[in-house]
Amino acid sequence: MILLNKPLNESLLVLNSGSSSLKASLFLPDGQRQNFRYEHIGHGFPHDHREAFAALLNALGDKRPHAVGHRMVHGGSTTDSARLIDDAERTRLNNLIPLAPLHLPGNLLGVDLSREHFHVPQVACFDTAFHTSMPELAWRLPLPGHFGLRRYGFHGINYQYISQRLPAILGDAAQGKIIIAHLGNGASLCQLENLHSMDTTMGYTPAGGIPMGTRPGDLDPGVMLALAGLVSGPELTHLVYHEMGLLALSDNESDDMHDLLQSSTDAARFAVDYFCRHVRGAIGALAAKTGGIDALVFTGGIGEHAASVREAICAELGFLQLHLDATVNQTLAPGQPLGTRISTPDSKPILVIPADEEAMIASLTRELLKDG
Repeated sequence: MILLNKPLNESLLVLNSGSSSLKASLFLPDGQRQNFRYEHIGHGFPHDHREAFAALLNALGDKRPHAVGHRMVHGGSTTDSARLIDDAERTRLNNLIPLAPLHLPGNLLGVDLSREHFHVPQVACFDTAFHTSMPELAWRLPLPGHFGLRRYGFHGINYQYISQRLPAILGDAAQGKIIIAHLGNGASLCQLENLHSMDTTMGYTPAGGIPMGTRPGDLDPGVMLALAGLVSGPELTHLVYHEMGLLALSDNESDDMHDLLQSSTDAARFAVDYFCRHVRGAIGALAAKTGGIDALVFTGGIGEHAASVREAICAELGFLQLHLDATVNQTLAPGQPLGTRISTPDSKPILVIPADEEAMIASLTRELLKDG
């Protein structure tokens, strides 16, 4: 198991360069950590993060990393959790952009900007790698094999982080059947057994699974065929990644769960109810596939901060012996202890574990460089 908290011998910068934000963490040799976040800085979409990166350089001052670890949403067919980014790897990742057009351009821009300013090793850490443990029953698509298409799964860096935290929280029960709900603007669920990914809701791209902020989740293939007859290919791609999901369900009111929960409109309420229903359905489906559930974990921006969403999701899960403690759930505050239980004493554990992809990326980067 990778040790997440041991001090680094040298400073390490972690970059999560997304479509609309640049998040960074500097891990210092003495074990301290500095976090930085820059949202909606730059022009176009994905945002040009040069301005945000300049702000990061200014904030770092005279501190310079000895290596940079990067989040990569898609790693393609590789089973490696992390890879050194040489020219060949940079080209390989560029060829994967069609599989994650909302994320990879921003991820790769972070690599290029780092190369311009830091002449140090650059390491790619892949969201897809954690799911390479899935059996063929989970990753195979009902398509002719010669197309070479499969289910990959995403959010794996955070799922791996949580899987390494669970033994300290649940003891031996962590080896059981755990469902993790990573709920944010991008959202998915993962089913673990023996701390390995056995199934997940996202598939070939990060647009599938449950509905998200602007992405639809799974759709009837006939719907896609119908849309393909109504709009051009580029228009359909934009529609799938930017105009569906909660935004469409709320009649274009908002793609942000916080805004929808604050709204009093019927459309906003409908979007929230739709989201909760589909998350609840995904939990039931994953439990049915594996024959039960031993614990449920909420993580991600919505999973950690939206108490009413957690309550709505769990309201109909009593048949799985999952019962929410309404008082604990509502009073859960930011900065809660890691692995806070929000279930009643007679319930199987329901936990809230804050996401920390940056810590996991730091660990994966350190391990790769240590191994040469």
